[in-house]
Amino acid sequence: MNKRRIGQTGLETTEVGFGGASLGGLYRSCPRETAMETLQSAWDAGIRYFDTAPFYGFGLSERRFGDFLRDKPRDDYVLSTKVGRLLRPVPEHEVPDHSYVDPLPFAVDYDYSYDGIMRSVDFSYARLGLNRIDILFVHDIGVYTHGVEKTKLHFRQLMESGLKALDKLKSSGVIAAYGLGVNEVQICLDVMRQAPLDCILLAGRYSLLDRSAEPELLALCEEQKTSLVIGGAFNSGILATGPVAGANFDYGPASPDILARVAGMQRVAEARGVPLAAAALAFPLRNPVVATMLLGTASPATLKRNLDLLAIAVPEAAFAEFELYTIR
Repeated sequence: MNKRRIGQTGLETTEVGFGGASLGGLYRSCPRETAMETLQSAWDAGIRYFDTAPFYGFGLSERRFGDFLRDKPRDDYVLSTKVGRLLRPVPEHEVPDHSYVDPLPFAVDYDYSYDGIMRSVDFSYARLGLNRIDILFVHDIGVYTHGVEKTKLHFRQLMESGLKALDKLKSSGVIAAYGLGVNEVQICLDVMRQAPLDCILLAGRYSLLDRSAEPELLALCEEQKTSLVIGGAFNSGILATGPVAGANFDYGPASPDILARVAGMQRVAEARGVPLAAAALAFPLRNPVVATMLLGTASPATLKRNLDLLAIAVPEAAFAEFELYTIR
């Protein structure tokens, strides 16, 4: 599988990576055996970039990634996890509902400070059972997660001390790169205007349907040599299912406007003789600012289906036609 460089670092990732939210039980339970089979399928397909987070199943995803990767040659793969959330043990009846099924018995506290980030890294080492993490993403620091007032507090915390922790970890060789892991564009612009980043894991905002990143963020990434790691290529499912009843967009039911836009995209795809899902997966990797695209699933069969879709050649002219229906 082809590789691309992360920013101006010496780190290279495969063009396709594996995202770990589903292995933490996002929306549905994921038995350990299924998680291991899915990770093995990713490895057998040549995927060598793996992304997880403390939030995914409240530590469950990290534990599974570590168990799987522990006997793999360490220089053969790239591993990223996230900081900004600390896990606190609670009784089972106090475990919060963040759409994870059968998570570990923890609650989540936000902390984007120097000490919080350093503690988060230490805890991730323990859950992973590994002694090296390549990339750290500051997780969900923005209005999308926190609202306006709390975002101001967390942003100040990150700017005043959290970034110092990340810079120290990188300069000392503990990690090779750091950036943001978010679902929104504005916080990326806000941070990048004050501090350089190696990479941004951006979910759902640079897709065939949602081009929110195009007006400003892509140019700023190119200027500052910041790579994009793309998540949510299907925009929560609708670009995989098409505009069917009950289709999801952006973690919820698709609106009539979104359904109409995707119906238009479906017509373009059919006229071009390609599946809409294949076009959705092909779209992000056309841009050299994108280093890798994450596929996230808890099913070996679904992973294989998506990799097969990636192998389908989508006519370049089709992408101009899809633009008629995009969100910007």
